[in-house]
Amino acid sequence: MRIFKRLLRWALILAFSGLLLGVAALGVAYWLIAPRLPNVDQLKDYRMQVPLRVESADGKLIATFGETRRIPVDIAHVPDRLKHAVLSAEDADFYSHPGFDWHGIARAAWHVIISGGEKGSGGSTITQQVARNFFLSPEKLYSRKLIEIFIAVRMENELTKDQILELYLNKMFLGHRAYGVAAAAEYYYGKTLDQLTIAECATIASTFQLPSAVNPINSPARMLARRNWVLGQMLEHRYISKQEYEQAIREPNNAYPHEQPIEVEAPYLAEMVRRQVLDRLGNDALTDGYVVKTTLDSQRQTEAVQALRDGLVAYDRRHGWRGPEAHTDLPANAGTKAFDDVLASYSSVSGMLPGVVTAVTPQQATVYLSSRESATLDLAAVSWARPYVSDTRTGATPKTVDTVLKRGDIIRLARNDKGQWELAQVPKVQGALASVNPEDGAIEALVGGFNFARSKFNRAVMAARQPGSSFKPYIYSAAFERGFTPASILNDAPLALPDPSKPGGLWTPANDDNKFDGPIRLRQALVESKNLVSVRLLDAIGVAFAREYATRFGFSLDALPANLSMALGTASVSPMDMARGYSVFANGGYLVKPYFIKEIDDRDGKPVYLANPARACRSCQERLLNPQPPGPPPAEKSASVAAAPAISASAPATAASLADVGDTVLPEDAHGDAKAPPVLAPHVIDIRNDYLITSLMKDVILHGTGAAARALNRPDLAGKTGTTNDHRDAWFVGFNGDLSTAVWVGFDDFTSLGRANGVAEFGAQAALPIWMQYMGAALKGLPENSLPMPPGISTITIDRTTGLPAPPGDADTMPEVFKVEDLDKLRSQAAQQQQDKDKKHAYDIF
Repeated sequence: MRIFKRLLRWALILAFSGLLLGVAALGVAYWLIAPRLPNVDQLKDYRMQVPLRVESADGKLIATFGETRRIPVDIAHVPDRLKHAVLSAEDADFYSHPGFDWHGIARAAWHVIISGGEKGSGGSTITQQVARNFFLSPEKLYSRKLIEIFIAVRMENELTKDQILELYLNKMFLGHRAYGVAAAAEYYYGKTLDQLTIAECATIASTFQLPSAVNPINSPARMLARRNWVLGQMLEHRYISKQEYEQAIREPNNAYPHEQPIEVEAPYLAEMVRRQVLDRLGNDALTDGYVVKTTLDSQRQTEAVQALRDGLVAYDRRHGWRGPEAHTDLPANAGTKAFDDVLASYSSVSGMLPGVVTAVTPQQATVYLSSRESATLDLAAVSWARPYVSDTRTGATPKTVDTVLKRGDIIRLARNDKGQWELAQVPKVQGALASVNPEDGAIEALVGGFNFARSKFNRAVMAARQPGSSFKPYIYSAAFERGFTPASILNDAPLALPDPSKPGGLWTPANDDNKFDGPIRLRQALVESKNLVSVRLLDAIGVAFAREYATRFGFSLDALPANLSMALGTASVSPMDMARGYSVFANGGYLVKPYFIKEIDDRDGKPVYLANPARACRSCQERLLNPQPPGPPPAEKSASVAAAPAISASAPATAASLADVGDTVLPEDAHGDAKAPPVLAPHVIDIRNDYLITSLMKDVILHGTGAAARALNRPDLAGKTGTTNDHRDAWFVGFNGDLSTAVWVGFDDFTSLGRANGVAEFGAQAALPIWMQYMGAALKGLPENSLPMPPGISTITIDRTTGLPAPPGDADTMPEVFKVEDLDKLRSQAAQQQQDKDKKHAYDIF
C-alpha cells in the first residue's frame, strides 16, 4: 500500500511536471511565433474576390468576368437550416469551443501514432479552417498546425462567432469554381439560399470536405452517402425532426450545372468592356466585385443580334447549300451512344443545333440531335438547299430529300418562324452592326459578327473596310460648304484619268449600271448614287479640302485616300466610324464620341466612375450663351495633305482609325461632382449644310437605292447604301434623331459577295434588310424625330432641267431647298439664262 501511494505520488508529480512543461513549451512556442502571426483584425473588413459584372443600361446581365463564382452573403441572410447543416458536417461545437477542439486534436494525434506517422485530415475546427484558408498554405506540417491553432485563438478573441462563420460560408471552395454557399446554391440548383430544401442544404454542407471529389455533379453516389450522414448528424443534434429527416433522405439528387443566366447577348461589347475596365482599374477589376453599367439598350441589342443573324442567314441561303459539315459511316445497328459519340465535338451555334442523319428516304430524313431528340425533315424543310456552285450561281431546287442528305451526314437544324425544324447552315459571310445615340454617342446596340464563339474579331469597331457610296454624303457636305447646292448640275459622263499604279494606264470609274445620264442635279445624283458625278464633284472642290473636311466627322486623315478614288468610298473605316459620322447629320452638326460605359460601381454600389460624355445639346444654356462657328474638332484636326493623282479603287483598304471607339477611351469622369456641367461636343458643320444633306438622304429612301425602307413608313429616316468594287462590301448607313446605325456585310478575306437569283449583292440587297429589321423594331412606337428646317433655309421652285429658279409658266418644275445667300446668285443666273434665250429668239427674226 505504501509503495502504491509512493508510485501514485510520483505519477502525479510527473503528470503535473509534464503539464507544466507542455504549458511552458506552448508558451515558448507562442513567444517565438507570435511576432510572425498575421493581424487577424483585417478579417473584419475582408473583401472576398467577386467577379466583374457587366450589365445593360436597364440592369440586365451581359457577362461576368473572373475565375471564381462567388456571391458574398451576410450571415443574417443565411437560413438556419443551412447553418445547421454546415455545423453538423464540420464543427458541431463551433459556438462553444475556444477556436480549437482538444478532442479533435487528440483523435488526429492518435491517428498519427497508430499509423506510424501518417498525417491524416480532421481535427480542425471551422475557426482553424478559416485561419488556414486565409493565412496559411495547405501543406501538412506540425509547425503549421500549431500556428493554425494560435491564429484561431486570436480570431476567437478579435471576431465574433458569427463573423467567423460568415467568413467560412463565403470563402470555402465548394467545387466547379463556386466559392461560398450562395455561389454553390446558384450553380448546383439555380436557387438562392432561402429557396434551398433541407436535403439541398445538407448536400452543399457535404462538399466542404472534398469539394472536387465529393460534389453532386462529379460523384453523385458518394455525395448521397455523405449527404445522408450529414442529415443524420442534423437529426442527432436536433436541428431537424424525424419527419424532416425521412423526407430529406428520400429526396433525389436534382443538382446539375446552372450557369448564371446571360440576359442580353452582347459578347463583343462585353469584351470591349473587359479591356477598358482593366485599362482603368487594373487586374483587380476582375476580382473586386465591380459592376459596370453600359449604355446598351437590352431590347435594341436583342433586335440587332436577331436582325444581323437573319440577314446573314438569308444571304447564305440565297447562295445555296454547301453540303454537310462532315460525314461519318454509321453501322447498321448504331444506337444513341454511337450518335452521341459522333456529335460530341459539335456544339450549338446561334440556335443551330448539330445533328446526325440516321435515315433518309425521298420524302423525309430522320435527324438525331445532340439533345437526344430526333427530328423529321420533309421536302419543305430542305427546299432552300439548292447546291452551291459559285458565288454567282446555284444548282436546281431539290425535288427529293435524299438528293440533299445522306445517312451519316452531320448537319444543323434550326426552328423556323412556325417552330418547325428545318435544315440550317452556319453562314461563311460575316457582318456587323453599330448603333449610337446621336445626342451623346452612347452605343445602344453593337454586334461584331455572326457568332462570338466562332470568331472573336469585332468587326463593328475593328474592321477596316471600304464604305463605297455610303461615304458620298461627306463629299456632298464638303461641296455644299464650297458653294454647291442640291440643284447644282454636273455631268454624268465617262471619265478617264491617269492611273500612276499602272505605267501608261488609265483609271476609268463607272456607274454601277454602266449607264450615263448626262447633266444631272446633285440631289438626283446622290439618290441614284452616280459615281461619275461624285468624282467630278470631288475634283471640283479639291481632294485636300475634302479630306480635311471629312475629319470633321471623326475620320483619321490617314484613313482617307489622297486621291479622287475617295469619291467612291475607298477610305478605311469601321461600321462604328460610319455610325459616328452619320450621327453628325442626325444631331444638327455636332461630333460626338461613341462610348459604352456609363457607370462603374464598387461592390457596395458606390460609383467609382460616372460618364459625362460630350453632347450635342443644341438647346443647352451653355451652348446658347457661347455659340461657336462650325469647324474642325480642335483635338482631332490634322494637317492638310496635298491632293495626289487618281489611283485605282480596286484594292481593299488596309488600315482604320479606331481611336475614340474603343478600348482605351472613356468620357470625362463626373462621379465626384454631382453638378458637373455638360461637356459640349464640337460644332463641326453648319446646321443648314446638315439640313440639306439630310434632305438628300431622305430622298435616297423615298426615291432611290434605299427605297425598300419606305416599308417602315417613317418620313424621318435618312440614309445611304454603299457597295464596293466586285461587291466585296455591302453597306447601309442611316439615321433619324434617335439613332444612327451602320450595317456592313462582307467576307473577312475580301472575296466577292457575288450575285443571287440574277441580282448583284449591292448594299440594298445584302445590308439594307438588316438595317430595316433593326431600325423598325428599335423605333417602334417612338414619334418622328427629324431635324427641323433651320433659319437661313428657303424653299423655291426650280426647273428640273437647269436646276435654276423656274420662270413663270415653266411646267417641268419641283421644289428645292437652298441656303438663303445662294438665292440671289441663282436668280441672277436664271435671269441671265432667260436674257440669253430671249436674245437668241430676237436674232431668229433675221
